[in-house]
Amino acid sequence: MAKGLGRRLAALFIAVSLLLCGCSPTTAQNAGTDDDSLTMNTWRSYNDFHKLLAETRPDLPLSLISYTGCNQTGYSWAQMQADDIPDFFITSQILDEELAAERLVDLSAYPFINRFSTSILDQVAIDGGVYLLPVNSVMYGIYYNKTLMEEHGWTLPNNFAELETLCEQIREAGLIPGVIGTQLTGNTFSTVFNLAKTSWLTTPAGLNWERSFLNGEASAEGTWEDTMDYVQKYIDIGMFQTDPEDRGNPTIILDYLGSRKAVFATAVLAVSITELPETGDQLGLMPFISEDGSKNIYMYSPSSYIGISKRLTEPGNEKKLEQAIEVLSLLFSEEGQDAFINEQTPCISSVLDHSDVGADSMIFDAQQAFQEGRAFPMTYAHWEDILAGIGQSYKDWFRGENGMDGPKCIAAMDKQKQDALKQADQLYFCESTADFTLQETAKLIAKAVGSGLGADAVMIPLGGYHENGSELYSGVTGKLYQGKINLDVVSAISPYTNGDFLIMEMTGADANTLVQEGFDAYGDGMPFEYLLVTKGDIMLKDDTKYRIAFLPEGYTEQTAAAHPTETVTHSLTDFLHRWLEQQETVSPDGNPW
Repeated sequence: MAKGLGRRLAALFIAVSLLLCGCSPTTAQNAGTDDDSLTMNTWRSYNDFHKLLAETRPDLPLSLISYTGCNQTGYSWAQMQADDIPDFFITSQILDEELAAERLVDLSAYPFINRFSTSILDQVAIDGGVYLLPVNSVMYGIYYNKTLMEEHGWTLPNNFAELETLCEQIREAGLIPGVIGTQLTGNTFSTVFNLAKTSWLTTPAGLNWERSFLNGEASAEGTWEDTMDYVQKYIDIGMFQTDPEDRGNPTIILDYLGSRKAVFATAVLAVSITELPETGDQLGLMPFISEDGSKNIYMYSPSSYIGISKRLTEPGNEKKLEQAIEVLSLLFSEEGQDAFINEQTPCISSVLDHSDVGADSMIFDAQQAFQEGRAFPMTYAHWEDILAGIGQSYKDWFRGENGMDGPKCIAAMDKQKQDALKQADQLYFCESTADFTLQETAKLIAKAVGSGLGADAVMIPLGGYHENGSELYSGVTGKLYQGKINLDVVSAISPYTNGDFLIMEMTGADANTLVQEGFDAYGDGMPFEYLLVTKGDIMLKDDTKYRIAFLPEGYTEQTAAAHPTETVTHSLTDFLHRWLEQQETVSPDGNPW
């Protein structure tokens, strides 16, 4: 890696795992509160909007419910399925349109809906209603070194013939035309699908094929051949050269574009810079070029969608519904949209119709395309079970590995989908017979950890949202709901924590003192709750020593220094998977440890 390159990676892209901090709204632990506050799960990127709301509309109280687990979107839909959503429902994907229409308010009749373009509303409409609206959108295309292009007198191509000619000129100048990131199979998956969208995949026939394929009623063979031929053309002209070290997208852009090795980079990445640090060159964004130039398109992915629980339409909730609509009216105003957009989010586009980002913006052309219906959603929802496998086939093709080519990729698509359909029921390894509370979920996790570590007890923190904006990533914040359990469910209830487990030897009195004091994770005098779960539900004796297990990052340095410790490297997900599989079914009052 080039000197200093690693230090700049964090500055290149938006870290989508960042959660809220420093907000002013009050605390809430459950979907319903005893006061009149509206409730909302904490969600990435809403911090500045919450500040705006508190400053401009203090009469609209909002209580935040902390969720810091590993699967934010999966958990939001688990809440939806269990009819346990907050007043505001937020998700990154619309995974179940019928359920959304059943659980959420139809927003199509409210005045702020007129601020959206018809193309956006058409894409989110469900049987004529609008239940989830995109909050803002990340724009995607092909990145390029704009300064380098200008120095050579090169202009952006309008069709494939022009792209082919340009790539020949780039090679004659001793440069690589384009590089594609292959480390993440989602990047290769999206690249091929994006080229398909420059022709047939966004047509009614294409959308019908997608639905039929996902249901196992159609095949890729007989449909994808022209697209694969077009992808091969991109490969042949040098647009999709791969990195021999197979590094990630941030490194690809900094190294190849920043060091002037290549002109273009195909990477599904929301950068947070517009100037390349090595040279000061300007970064540009161009569309995916269609063969005849009639459908040059950008992709977009809403950073989140938001809706309102239909619970607010019930008698007695008239005031809360009115307030919720006012919150959305602020969110979908220019001022509200500006709260999500700053210098570190140059790829973020407002969802408002006719919003202006300025002609010098990196996404100026992309937003014009967005408003004119020449931008399309990234393909992801409903492809989750086979996306990685298909992307791996494309990766092998781009990298010239395992003899893969276009026709073999088509065959692999069909095989992977049929295999997934056959194995669908095998993905579930346990079942919850009832809804769990947060405390009951934490106790279940503790049983799995204690059993796996052979401990006498487990000290497990419960997460929450504090008034100073702090949340606990090593705390349990997701509830287990009734239904079948797979790895997605496990990730949804697991804390988002890294590191080693620690087993401390301490007396029962020491353990009980910790429970009383709580977990002061940030040393700010605002501790989070500790839950002590013991093997066999025994009461710990004050003067007897026990082996107490702690989650990674679930203890303070002072506590660890005060007791003899044993470090265990293991995966929390693996502990949960194995233990749940052994149980076969789980219930809040069952499954003794």
